[in-house]
Amino acid sequence: MTWRATVLTLFPEMFPGPLGVSLAGRALAGGLWGLEARDIRDSATDRHRSVDDTPAGGGPGMVLRADVLAAAIDAADATSERPRLVMSPRGRPLTQARVAELAAGPGPLIVCGRFEGIDQRVIDARGLEEVSIGDYVLSGGEIAAMALIDACVRLLPGVMGRLESSTEESFSAGLLEYPQYTRPQLFEDRPIPEVLTSGDHAKVAAWRQAEAEALTRARRPDLWALRPAQITGPKSESRKTPKNKTDG
Repeated sequence: MTWRATVLTLFPEMFPGPLGVSLAGRALAGGLWGLEARDIRDSATDRHRSVDDTPAGGGPGMVLRADVLAAAIDAADATSERPRLVMSPRGRPLTQARVAELAAGPGPLIVCGRFEGIDQRVIDARGLEEVSIGDYVLSGGEIAAMALIDACVRLLPGVMGRLESSTEESFSAGLLEYPQYTRPQLFEDRPIPEVLTSGDHAKVAAWRQAEAEALTRARRPDLWALRPAQITGPKSESRKTPKNKTDG
């Protein structure tokens, strides 16, 4: 079965957008994945196609109504096997591990919020998983949904040119990716690191691992803290180290 993303949005004309070009676009045109953008307003019941109302308890803005959005979800005919997501800054952060899980399944149904938010009752009643792509607020969930879909599509079989491409990237092993270089050999007095042109694959691998670890420690200490304790030397050397000796 073809992996398929169903997006519920007030602006279906935003899709496929960036998903229709480059890697994802070629895969979409080639039938390696499918995309369906559905207008939430099609499930409204009044002549004005109203989808929102004022927030209970007062406050600024408008809130997406539970009855209209529930009807839109039901009309999309998402089966119980498909994940139901809603893009939200209060959701759990999207990780590469979660992306891999979503890519391995049939494809999600994604709700794109607007206004001040979504009536909590439809989130609970339809089992929507709240997902965040970062600690910032967008005008709506469409751009966030595109980011999630793109991250999934590039992991689908046949989409990327080399299988290794997706296994050596940032986050694939809990680390940021090592620096990349290509020709020319010398750029503004800056050479390619000599180890990368040595032809010694073991040394190249060791250099890349060390660089990835150093970058992760410096830029993402939160990711580094989640990794298992690293053994930096032979056990025999560790036993010889005095207890009061510290690094630095």
